[in-house]
Amino acid sequence: MTEGTVSLPWLVIRQDDNGNRYRVGRYATRAEAQKIADSLDDRGHKQLYWVERIGHSNGDAATRN
Repeated sequence: MTEGTVSLPWLVIRQDDNGNRYRVGRYATRAEAQKIADSLDDRGHKQLYWVERIGHSNGDAATRN
């Protein structure tokens, strides 16, 4: 892993209506990432947002909204 990966290990992921997934951003803490995911989810769009730690699969450390 690079130094940037270690310092920003939390991702916010978005899945659109067609099942395409996109990385929204990388964050230093889970709380910071969750705050962003929650704010995006609260906008009422039909996309799915969740937090995931780099190096873990969705089932290991993900929090889905």
